[in-house]
Amino acid sequence: MYRFLLSRQWVILTLIGLVLIPTMIELGFWQFHRHERRVVQNELIAKNLAAEPVPVTELTSEGHTVPRSDFWRRATATGTFATDKEVVVRLRTNSDDRVGFHVLTPLVMADGRAVLVNRGWVPNDRGDQHAFPDVPPAPRGTVTVTGRLKADETSRGSGIKERSQLPPRQVMLINSSQQSKALGMPVIGGYLELTDPRPPGDLPERIGQPDHDSIGAHMAYAIQWWLFTTGVPIGWVVLVRREVRDRRAATDRVDTPGTPATPVSA
Repeated sequence: MYRFLLSRQWVILTLIGLVLIPTMIELGFWQFHRHERRVVQNELIAKNLAAEPVPVTELTSEGHTVPRSDFWRRATATGTFATDKEVVVRLRTNSDDRVGFHVLTPLVMADGRAVLVNRGWVPNDRGDQHAFPDVPPAPRGTVTVTGRLKADETSRGSGIKERSQLPPRQVMLINSSQQSKALGMPVIGGYLELTDPRPPGDLPERIGQPDHDSIGAHMAYAIQWWLFTTGVPIGWVVLVRREVRDRRAATDRVDTPGTPATPVSA
Protein backbone atom coordinates (compact mmCIF):
# COMPACT_ATOMS: atom_id res chain seq x y z
CA MET A 1 0.00 0.00 0.00
CA TYR A 2 2.92 2.37 0.67
CA ARG A 3 4.83 1.55 -2.49
CA PHE A 4 3.58 4.85 -3.95
CA LEU A 5 6.20 6.56 -1.76
CA LEU A 6 8.82 5.26 -4.20
CA SER A 7 7.16 7.02 -7.14
CA ARG A 8 8.95 10.00 -8.66
CA GLN A 9 6.34 12.47 -7.43
CA TRP A 10 6.56 11.34 -3.81
CA VAL A 11 10.36 11.05 -3.80
CA ILE A 12 10.63 14.67 -5.01
CA LEU A 13 8.05 15.83 -2.44
CA THR A 14 9.91 14.04 0.37
CA LEU A 15 13.27 15.46 -0.67
CA ILE A 16 11.84 19.00 -0.75
CA GLY A 17 10.55 18.48 2.79
CA LEU A 18 13.93 17.18 3.97
CA VAL A 19 15.61 20.28 2.55
CA LEU A 20 13.05 22.69 4.00
CA ILE A 21 13.31 21.40 7.57
CA PRO A 22 17.00 22.25 8.25
CA THR A 23 16.71 25.44 6.19
CA MET A 24 13.84 26.78 8.27
CA ILE A 25 15.52 25.69 11.51
CA GLU A 26 18.61 27.68 10.49
CA LEU A 27 16.47 30.70 9.55
CA GLY A 28 14.84 30.51 12.97
CA PHE A 29 18.21 30.53 14.74
CA TRP A 30 19.35 33.41 12.51
CA GLN A 31 16.41 35.51 13.67
CA PHE A 32 16.95 34.38 17.27
CA HIS A 33 20.60 35.52 17.18
CA ARG A 34 19.50 38.86 15.72
CA HIS A 35 17.12 39.19 18.67
CA GLU A 36 19.95 38.44 21.11
CA ARG A 37 22.23 41.02 19.46
CA ARG A 38 19.47 43.64 19.64
CA VAL A 39 18.94 42.96 23.35
CA VAL A 40 22.69 43.25 24.05
CA GLN A 41 22.91 46.47 22.05
CA ASN A 42 19.94 47.98 23.89
CA GLU A 43 21.60 47.18 27.20
CA LEU A 44 24.87 48.76 26.02
CA ILE A 45 23.12 51.94 24.84
CA ALA A 46 21.16 52.28 28.08
CA LYS A 47 24.30 51.71 30.16
CA ASN A 48 26.42 54.24 28.24
CA LEU A 49 23.69 56.89 28.19
CA ALA A 50 23.26 56.56 31.95
CA ALA A 51 26.99 56.76 32.71
CA GLU A 52 28.49 60.01 34.00
CA PRO A 53 30.24 62.08 31.30
CA VAL A 54 34.03 61.79 31.12
CA PRO A 55 36.56 63.90 29.20
CA VAL A 56 36.58 62.79 25.59
CA THR A 57 40.37 62.50 25.67
CA GLU A 58 39.99 59.60 28.13
CA LEU A 59 38.04 57.64 25.52
CA THR A 60 39.76 58.46 22.26
CA SER A 61 42.84 60.03 20.73
CA GLU A 62 44.27 60.93 17.34
CA GLY A 63 44.01 57.92 15.00
CA HIS A 64 41.97 55.95 17.54
CA THR A 65 39.08 53.76 16.38
CA VAL A 66 36.19 54.04 18.82
CA PRO A 67 35.18 50.50 19.88
CA ARG A 68 31.55 49.47 19.99
CA SER A 69 31.71 49.27 23.77
CA ASP A 70 32.20 53.07 23.86
CA PHE A 71 29.45 53.94 21.38
CA TRP A 72 27.06 56.56 22.83
CA ARG A 73 29.28 57.15 25.88
CA ARG A 74 28.67 60.65 27.16
CA ALA A 75 31.82 62.71 26.96
CA THR A 76 32.87 66.30 27.50
CA ALA A 77 35.32 68.56 25.72
CA THR A 78 36.48 72.13 26.37
CA GLY A 79 37.76 74.42 23.66
CA THR A 80 36.86 76.96 21.00
CA PHE A 81 34.66 76.24 17.98
CA ALA A 82 36.52 76.78 14.69
CA THR A 83 33.49 78.06 12.80
CA ASP A 84 35.63 79.03 9.81
CA LYS A 85 36.41 75.33 9.31
CA GLU A 86 32.82 74.17 9.72
CA VAL A 87 31.37 71.77 7.14
CA VAL A 88 27.97 70.19 6.57
CA VAL A 89 27.22 66.52 5.98
CA ARG A 90 24.91 65.92 3.05
CA LEU A 91 21.73 63.83 2.80
CA ARG A 92 20.92 63.51 6.50
CA THR A 93 17.37 63.23 7.83
CA ASN A 94 15.77 64.51 11.01
CA SER A 95 13.10 62.90 13.21
CA ASP A 96 10.45 63.79 10.61
CA ASP A 97 12.45 62.16 7.80
CA ARG A 98 13.12 65.51 6.15
CA VAL A 99 16.35 65.55 4.17
CA GLY A 100 18.87 68.20 5.10
CA PHE A 101 22.37 68.52 6.53
CA HIS A 102 24.26 67.76 9.73
CA VAL A 103 26.45 70.61 10.95
CA LEU A 104 30.00 69.45 11.76
CA THR A 105 32.10 71.98 13.65
CA PRO A 106 35.63 71.30 14.98
CA LEU A 107 36.19 72.16 18.62
CA VAL A 108 39.85 73.08 19.10
CA MET A 109 41.07 72.12 22.57
CA ALA A 110 43.85 73.68 24.60
CA ASP A 111 46.46 71.15 23.43
CA GLY A 112 45.84 72.09 19.77
CA ARG A 113 43.92 68.96 18.91
CA ALA A 114 40.37 69.14 17.66
CA VAL A 115 37.31 66.99 18.22
CA LEU A 116 34.55 66.95 15.63
CA VAL A 117 31.20 68.01 17.04
CA ASN A 118 27.99 67.20 15.21
CA ARG A 119 25.88 70.17 16.30
CA GLY A 120 22.69 68.77 14.78
CA TRP A 121 20.44 68.94 11.74
CA VAL A 122 19.48 71.92 9.58
CA PRO A 123 17.02 71.91 6.67
CA ASN A 124 17.85 72.49 3.05
CA ASP A 125 15.78 75.67 2.89
CA ARG A 126 17.47 76.90 -0.26
CA GLY A 127 16.28 73.90 -2.25
CA ASP A 128 19.73 73.46 -3.74
CA GLN A 129 21.96 70.62 -2.55
CA HIS A 130 24.99 72.46 -3.91
CA ALA A 131 24.41 75.61 -1.85
CA PHE A 132 25.72 75.91 1.69
CA PRO A 133 22.70 76.02 4.03
CA ASP A 134 21.88 78.68 6.57
CA VAL A 135 23.63 77.49 9.74
CA PRO A 136 23.14 79.17 13.13
CA PRO A 137 26.54 80.19 14.53
CA ALA A 138 28.26 78.11 17.18
CA PRO A 139 28.90 79.65 20.61
CA ARG A 140 31.91 81.97 20.73
CA GLY A 141 34.80 81.82 23.13
CA THR A 142 35.80 78.91 25.30
CA VAL A 143 32.95 76.48 25.85
CA THR A 144 32.49 73.06 27.42
CA VAL A 145 30.31 70.72 25.41
CA THR A 146 28.77 67.35 26.23
CA GLY A 147 27.88 64.81 23.61
CA ARG A 148 27.51 61.16 22.72
CA LEU A 149 30.69 59.58 21.35
CA LYS A 150 30.38 57.92 17.95
CA ALA A 151 32.85 56.12 15.72
CA ASP A 152 34.13 57.52 12.44
CA GLU A 153 31.83 56.84 9.52
CA THR A 154 33.26 54.89 6.60
CA SER A 155 31.84 54.08 3.19
CA ARG A 156 32.28 50.36 3.82
CA GLY A 157 28.95 48.84 4.81
CA SER A 158 27.29 52.24 5.27
CA GLY A 159 25.54 52.46 1.92
CA ILE A 160 27.08 55.94 1.51
CA LYS A 161 29.89 56.55 -0.93
CA GLU A 162 32.25 59.47 -0.46
CA ARG A 163 32.22 61.58 -3.59
CA SER A 164 35.37 63.04 -5.04
CA GLN A 165 33.65 66.19 -6.35
CA LEU A 166 31.48 67.97 -3.79
CA PRO A 167 30.54 71.62 -3.28
CA PRO A 168 32.84 73.56 -0.96
CA ARG A 169 32.47 72.77 2.76
CA GLN A 170 30.30 69.73 2.15
CA VAL A 171 31.09 66.08 2.94
CA MET A 172 29.28 62.78 2.75
CA LEU A 173 30.77 61.13 5.83
CA ILE A 174 31.92 62.15 9.30
CA ASN A 175 35.48 60.91 9.42
CA SER A 176 38.19 62.30 11.70
CA SER A 177 41.16 61.31 9.52
CA GLN A 178 39.62 62.90 6.43
CA GLN A 179 38.83 66.07 8.34
CA SER A 180 42.32 66.14 9.85
CA LYS A 181 43.81 66.27 6.36
CA ALA A 182 41.32 68.89 5.21
CA LEU A 183 41.76 71.06 8.31
CA GLY A 184 45.51 70.71 8.57
CA MET A 185 45.35 69.95 12.30
CA PRO A 186 45.28 66.84 14.49
CA VAL A 187 41.76 65.52 15.08
CA ILE A 188 41.00 62.82 17.64
CA GLY A 189 39.16 59.70 16.45
CA GLY A 190 35.39 59.59 16.31
CA TYR A 191 33.09 62.53 16.94
CA LEU A 192 30.55 63.86 19.43
CA GLU A 193 26.80 64.18 18.88
CA LEU A 194 26.16 67.40 20.79
CA THR A 195 23.64 67.30 23.64
CA ASP A 196 24.73 70.36 25.70
CA PRO A 197 24.69 73.30 25.52
CA ARG A 198 21.43 73.60 23.65
CA PRO A 199 21.15 76.29 20.96
CA PRO A 200 19.12 79.41 21.75
CA GLY A 201 16.73 78.66 18.86
CA ASP A 202 15.28 75.55 17.25
CA LEU A 203 18.26 74.99 14.98
CA PRO A 204 20.45 73.09 14.64
CA GLU A 205 17.93 70.42 15.61
CA ARG A 206 19.34 68.02 18.17
CA ILE A 207 19.95 64.44 17.09
CA GLY A 208 17.70 62.14 19.11
CA GLN A 209 18.92 59.35 21.33
CA PRO A 210 19.40 55.96 19.65
CA ASP A 211 16.46 53.61 20.01
CA HIS A 212 17.13 51.27 22.90
CA ASP A 213 13.59 50.31 23.96
CA SER A 214 12.23 48.25 21.09
CA ILE A 215 13.61 44.80 20.38
CA GLY A 216 11.97 44.35 17.00
CA ALA A 217 10.10 41.30 15.76
CA HIS A 218 13.12 38.99 15.41
CA MET A 219 11.96 36.64 18.19
CA ALA A 220 8.51 36.39 16.65
CA TYR A 221 10.07 35.60 13.27
CA ALA A 222 12.24 32.90 14.88
CA ILE A 223 9.20 31.22 16.44
CA GLN A 224 7.38 31.52 13.14
CA TRP A 225 10.15 29.73 11.25
CA TRP A 226 10.27 26.94 13.84
CA LEU A 227 6.49 26.50 13.62
CA PHE A 228 6.84 26.21 9.86
CA THR A 229 9.49 23.55 10.50
CA THR A 230 7.08 21.40 12.53
CA GLY A 231 4.44 21.93 9.87
CA VAL A 232 6.51 20.21 7.18
CA PRO A 233 6.55 16.65 8.64
CA ILE A 234 2.97 17.04 9.87
CA GLY A 235 1.87 18.09 6.40
CA TRP A 236 3.81 15.19 4.86
CA VAL A 237 2.09 12.68 7.16
CA VAL A 238 -1.33 14.17 6.40
CA LEU A 239 -0.71 13.87 2.65
CA VAL A 240 0.50 10.27 3.01
CA ARG A 241 -2.55 9.27 5.05
CA ARG A 242 -4.86 10.96 2.56
CA GLU A 243 -3.18 9.11 -0.31
CA VAL A 244 -3.49 5.78 1.55
CA ARG A 245 -7.16 6.45 2.29
CA ASP A 246 -7.91 7.32 -1.33
CA ARG A 247 -6.13 4.19 -2.58
CA ARG A 248 -7.99 1.97 -0.13
CA ALA A 249 -11.30 3.50 -1.14
CA ALA A 250 -10.46 2.89 -4.79
CA THR A 251 -9.50 -0.73 -4.03
CA ASP A 252 -12.75 -1.33 -2.10
CA ARG A 253 -14.80 -0.07 -5.04
CA VAL A 254 -13.00 -2.47 -7.35
CA ASP A 255 -13.59 -5.43 -5.01
CA THR A 256 -17.31 -4.68 -4.48
CA PRO A 257 -19.50 -6.74 -6.91
CA GLY A 258 -21.48 -4.65 -9.37
CA THR A 259 -19.28 -1.64 -8.85
CA PRO A 260 -17.64 -0.34 -12.01
CA ALA A 261 -13.88 -0.77 -11.84
CA THR A 262 -11.91 2.36 -11.20
CA PRO A 263 -8.32 2.41 -12.34
CA VAL A 264 -5.84 2.85 -9.50
CA SER A 265 -3.39 5.65 -10.08
CA ALA A 266 0.27 4.76 -10.20
